[in-house]
Amino acid sequence: MGVPASLLPELEDVVQHGSAEKRAETLRRITTLFLDGAAAFNDGHIALFDDVIGYLIDEIEAKALAELARRMAPVPNAPAGVVRKLARNDNIDVAGPVLSQARLDDPDLMDIAETKSQAHLLALSMRPGIDEALSDIIVTRGNRDVARSIATNQTARLSEDAFSALVRRAEQDGVLAEKVGQRTDIPPRLFRQLLMQASDVVQKRLLAQARPDTQAEIRKILAKVTDEVATKAAPRNYTAALAKVRAMHKERKLTEADVAEFANAGRYEETIAALATVSAVPVEVVDRLMNGERADPVLILARAAGFGWPTVKAVMCARPSGKPSAQVLDAAIENFDRLTAATAQRVVRFWQVRQGTGG
Repeated sequence: MGVPASLLPELEDVVQHGSAEKRAETLRRITTLFLDGAAAFNDGHIALFDDVIGYLIDEIEAKALAELARRMAPVPNAPAGVVRKLARNDNIDVAGPVLSQARLDDPDLMDIAETKSQAHLLALSMRPGIDEALSDIIVTRGNRDVARSIATNQTARLSEDAFSALVRRAEQDGVLAEKVGQRTDIPPRLFRQLLMQASDVVQKRLLAQARPDTQAEIRKILAKVTDEVATKAAPRNYTAALAKVRAMHKERKLTEADVAEFANAGRYEETIAALATVSAVPVEVVDRLMNGERADPVLILARAAGFGWPTVKAVMCARPSGKPSAQVLDAAIENFDRLTAATAQRVVRFWQVRQGTGG
């Protein structure tokens, strides 16, 4: 320990009179000394480094502190006082690396989770082995990005209360619903609730990703959801619209442009008839699905047919419920972009087979 001790006489002068560059260089030298010997240091050695580095960082700039945090965060026996100071720094570039991986006592973690910013919560949500007490705070205080992050952290232990909160929030967040549904530790009751309230797009993704022993239960729930949607509205009379659309289809195959033209003109019956014809799903089924509360059947039919977003938006705006809000459209385009043609075609096949129209 003679080398770090030899730095002590110059430390006061560096802090009091040194330039920012000199302070940063001194911190870098002392940090390197610690890292080079960390594996062999005893508690007394580490305590000395804790005192020296802790004194120096009180007068150091954020850029140098962020570098120190990145270097110290992965070290198992990093000086506890230094780590604690870095973790409580308001600058997330400084606190982030430490919060996401460094060793910290539970009381410090809890206090930081209860008092610091969303960026701090996001870093905390990535820690390995988060316990239920900490995860409860993170879920309660965290914003959308934090909720999605902790749901993705498979090593985080989530209480039933935390799962319940995430499931409630997932009703308005399809990305979160998918992440929560992929957790193997979600209680069965809450998984069923999540599946029932999820969009059709998310439901199909969860089905495709589910463990074999849960797929049968998911299919039962999906069948129930489809039946509920299908009974929401009485069918319209599509006789004239079908005759017109089928004549067009016979003369020249219907195109996406035809569907978009019907939708943009507000010709709802022709729009439904065209979608039904293109997708080979009975017009009564398309009508009931389109009249449901969810916009996802539109996304599924359009993606399966190879349509683009402008056509999807036109069809959504043509529904009897009126033009959707900007928030609904934003969520729809996000789901549409994530939906693959293969998944959409599987869902359409499901609707066809249930109605006895599949080949």
